[in-house]
Amino acid sequence: MKLTLIGHDDRYAVEQLQLALFPDNTEGEAVSTLHRGEIWLTATAKITVNGKTVCRSRRLQADQETVRLRRRCLQQSYYLAAKELLPVTPPWGALAGVRPTKITTKHMLEGGTPASANKLLKDVYYVTEDRRRLAIDCSVSTVKAAKLLEPGDLSLYVGIPFCPTRCTYCSFVSRTIGKKTELLEPYLAALLKEIAVTGALLKQSGRSVRTVYIGGGTPTTLSESQIARLLDAIRDCFDLSRCIEFTVEGGRPDTLDADKLRSIRAHGADRMSINPQTMADSVLRACGRPHKGEDVLRAYREAVDAGFAAINMDLIAGLPTDTIDGFRYSLDTVAEMRPANITVHTLALKKGADLFERRENLPSAEDVSAMVAYANDTLRALGYKPYYLYRQKYMSGSFENVGWSRDNLDCLYNIYMMEEVHTILSLGGGGMNKVNLPDGTLRRFHNPKFPEQYIEMLDTVLKQKEELFALMN
Repeated sequence: MKLTLIGHDDRYAVEQLQLALFPDNTEGEAVSTLHRGEIWLTATAKITVNGKTVCRSRRLQADQETVRLRRRCLQQSYYLAAKELLPVTPPWGALAGVRPTKITTKHMLEGGTPASANKLLKDVYYVTEDRRRLAIDCSVSTVKAAKLLEPGDLSLYVGIPFCPTRCTYCSFVSRTIGKKTELLEPYLAALLKEIAVTGALLKQSGRSVRTVYIGGGTPTTLSESQIARLLDAIRDCFDLSRCIEFTVEGGRPDTLDADKLRSIRAHGADRMSINPQTMADSVLRACGRPHKGEDVLRAYREAVDAGFAAINMDLIAGLPTDTIDGFRYSLDTVAEMRPANITVHTLALKKGADLFERRENLPSAEDVSAMVAYANDTLRALGYKPYYLYRQKYMSGSFENVGWSRDNLDCLYNIYMMEEVHTILSLGGGGMNKVNLPDGTLRRFHNPKFPEQYIEMLDTVLKQKEELFALMN
């Protein structure tokens, strides 16, 4: 869909909203205009789709202009015009970003209440009632999690970018190794060196680790002995005396067994993630996952027996060949196990994933909507509450990914990472360091994406860590 700007150059603000509201193959044209008068700034959007044209305007007093308010005005005018051309009301209104809760969290951290946050989302951003409730519930959890932090606290992410096989919906940068494990040892050796250097820098800085998250890829692609060496290095090189959460993302049950789970728990991890995505064997096959639903049940029992009291399980609404009844079965089966967290993702068609080019046997947007609604209603009825959420481009039905928790067992790392309330140190290939600087700004530093690049560029990675710590001090 063509977008033309007149009188302003805030393309990103308008374009991101356009991408969120209209599919990338929509035929049409949009013109976003900003007129500057002596008293008023007037933003106008004129959108034509399928031969129908709608024009809407919003205005702002010229003497009150800021970058944020100007962009908000442009997005409001665009949303109001687009709404008249869409078959259903966009649930997130004029919000285009991947983190809609940042608005309500900031509002509440600055003294606002859930009621005033609700009014902000309704009157300024036109968010629907059910999405307002989701956002506010998550912001309440974020405010609570933020109160657990002290100046100098940070979280640690350790990336293991390997998987046994690649799922059809996956676009993460990871190496599919199958039975070829030759790259694991040199990667682990490089990672252990980064851990040692970063641990020394952290000790000198006087900062404290609050949460640890080992993700991927599939970290449990590593053997039991390799994981033990990794966990030993983390505990040897980092002071974890103030760490209140230590997660290992087990992910696929075909990489887990009782001995590996007991070893991970004995080495200090207290939270595990076991992610079926679906409990339907036919859907698992369609997604390229070689395990079965019964393997998920086995891995979950073994994790409980190993001593993990906090276990997360992921599901995806909108997988190929899945149906509303199939998704309901998956959700009900997982919920019956009563894990601490259930994360309900909505399928995002990402570049780099097989499904992006080969979009076959996908449920309709209406079916995905029914799946998401069933998850929300069922989990609330079972005593779960939403504690974090985020959106993605190319997501089925323009929905969101939501983490649900019971008994206040929120995953703190997920909150800290998504809401960017403190620094996230990332180690390993594909990781992103998010550094909250003393002046209140956020800086991002990327590690090399692929394992081979990470190994080859390790000296550059270590130098970047030194620069990163210099900025924080």
